[in-house]
Amino acid sequence: MTEVPGGGPTTKAAGDAAEALALAHLRRAGLRLVARNYRTPGRGGGEIDLVMREGATLVFVEVRRRASARWGGAAASIGATKRRRIVLAAHHYLLRLAAPPPCRFDVVTVEDGRIGWLRAAFDAG
Repeated sequence: MTEVPGGGPTTKAAGDAAEALALAHLRRAGLRLVARNYRTPGRGGGEIDLVMREGATLVFVEVRRRASARWGGAAASIGATKRRRIVLAAHHYLLRLAAPPPCRFDVVTVEDGRIGWLRAAFDAG
């Protein structure tokens, strides 16, 4: 993990580590990785941290890390704008497929050393 002056990991390194923990957790639960860090082209687009398969369902996963649950925690940090960008990226991803499968949006949180998994945390509507 990369460290910043003063001894702590960079935000990017901490985020990458959280994403790796989330991926391992989801794989243990039987999901299969399809894509990682899928981004839409252009400015103002969205990014999907993990695209997974659970059976026939395509699962778009947002990974959020917080050092503690203070100020609402990791799940509360996903506001309307972030959700809109994730949905935009998911629509863009699905355009590449001949027949879009059933989909859902999950959130995996990493805070206080614990992993939480919110299935169907929000919808595309």
